[in-house]
Amino acid sequence: MVSTPEPLPTPKEVVSPPVVSLAEPEPVLEEAVLPKRSFPVKKILIIILAVLAVLGVALLLTRFTSKKTGTVSKETTITWWGLWDEEQVVKPLIDEYQAQNPKVKVVYVRNSSKDYRERLTNALAKGTGPDIFRIHATWLPMFVKEVSPVPESVMSPADMTANYYPSLAFFSLKDSFAGVPMVYDGLQMFVNEDIFEKAGATPPKTWFELRDTAKTLTKVENGIITQAGVGLGEVSNVDHWQDIVGLMLLQNRVDLNNLADTKAEDVFKFWAMFSKNYGVWDKSLPSSTAYFASGKLAIYFGPSWRALNIEELNPKLKFKAVALPQLPKASPTDPDVAYASYWIESVWERSPNKDVAWNFVKFISSRESLEKLYQNASQVRGMGSAYPYVDMAGKLVDQPILGPLVADAPNAKMWYLVSRTFDGTTGINSQISKYFEDGINSIAGSGDTKGALETVAAGVTQVKTQYGIK
Repeated sequence: MVSTPEPLPTPKEVVSPPVVSLAEPEPVLEEAVLPKRSFPVKKILIIILAVLAVLGVALLLTRFTSKKTGTVSKETTITWWGLWDEEQVVKPLIDEYQAQNPKVKVVYVRNSSKDYRERLTNALAKGTGPDIFRIHATWLPMFVKEVSPVPESVMSPADMTANYYPSLAFFSLKDSFAGVPMVYDGLQMFVNEDIFEKAGATPPKTWFELRDTAKTLTKVENGIITQAGVGLGEVSNVDHWQDIVGLMLLQNRVDLNNLADTKAEDVFKFWAMFSKNYGVWDKSLPSSTAYFASGKLAIYFGPSWRALNIEELNPKLKFKAVALPQLPKASPTDPDVAYASYWIESVWERSPNKDVAWNFVKFISSRESLEKLYQNASQVRGMGSAYPYVDMAGKLVDQPILGPLVADAPNAKMWYLVSRTFDGTTGINSQISKYFEDGINSIAGSGDTKGALETVAAGVTQVKTQYGIK
């Protein structure tokens, strides 16, 4: 399940809801003056209460059995809008669910990423939206009024916080979450094994080691780069530059509500140097993805799904994923910082089949189902997606691409600067990316880092205000 991969309250610690008693206080009955041989009112009340108690227990047992079996007893058709997953990947799981729930029909619609956010927005606005739909985790501000909070019957907020990686908090609601992840993905660093072996180099662990290694591995002939050390420094031909800059900002502890500060300036200056000063990359080169696949780029950054693109372009290329570079630590106990970017399955708040839709999401996002989806995807396209459950990381530890990804996942954060979410020109990521792109290009042209960052900060504030992001 590879991804190319929505005012909101600030994510906070999940607090368990208070225990609510459904029992009403026993009524106080006034004593009545009755004949000595009165009708036995008290006995009748006791019998009625006993019968009600028995019926209540029976109802609870019935509800428990229904939840336990997960079966749906009414004829229902639910529609699920997906994106990346081929029908042959999800169909076996849909068939399995329908076999367990014969009265439910699940219609899976694989969408094109082109104009997907706009099409989904329009369908929901018209009241013709799907029961279940996939959105990027950063899209919550754009869909906050349309998503149904994850019900306790699917998973409690406390269990979601414990089961999934910390970046889950990015799509939290007041008392719940906006959806359930079926995959995990994020930024990775890939290295060309042949280039590193030939030079006797080792993958860098810090950004300064990366800078020095990239200089060493760059080859220039007649002023033209024939082998690039790393794809950094430009926005026109560095794929996923948004995620890389976002990672640098978070690692440098930049307050993303105050981008016009010296720490953010340092990030922008460092980024520009790879092209302007170090000479390891320039605008004349192809896209970083294509250049890495050609075997002429030593270090490349991208999400895990890019490994499939690279293998398709060059099946003979020897490359691997390694841990993301970090800033030098003041203390060995300082945490690493990674950068997440993934999609979630949400249920439409106004869906007439909301309960059934959540029942299906609970099934399809279970650990057992995700293992089957991983196997299906591996057979169809060569690799599945990383599991979103923390306790499933061990199943991928030896996988050459996903192993380093899940090792970084506990330290991953997320922000609204993410590449390839296809949210359209008015989307959060697209608008914020445009401000950053203009800022980076302005610095490259004029060198005025402070002025450029002030413009970027004002633009980011405007976008956040537009979508009610606090």
